[in-house]
Amino acid sequence: MTAPEPRTEVTPAVSTPKETIRKALLGYRVFAWATGLWLIALCYEMVLKYIVQVDNPPGWIGVVHGWVYFIYLMFTANLAVKIRWPIGKAIGVLLAGTIPLLGIIVEHFNTRDIKERFEL
Repeated sequence: MTAPEPRTEVTPAVSTPKETIRKALLGYRVFAWATGLWLIALCYEMVLKYIVQVDNPPGWIGVVHGWVYFIYLMFTANLAVKIRWPIGKAIGVLLAGTIPLLGIIVEHFNTRDIKERFEL
């Protein structure tokens, strides 16, 4: 009797060119940082409004953050499709942009993983 062969995890082959992945990764990185920074600004505005109770804090910060987050969603979904992230991971990365600093931290680890995986 022979021992069974060890199973190797098979990852789906990604046929996307490296340059396309590199561009998608750059867009994701830029908007992950932009979303994180605008979310911190929004938290600052909320502290001013509800804790410090400043009259008329800048209300436009929430609008800008909302649009930047929307663009982040588009760039992240684009990257997820190109490198074939599982749906659970894609949703987790999309939601990371809703928690201050988490989107930036997740971006760091995802970038490191993608650069290693695709030899960018």
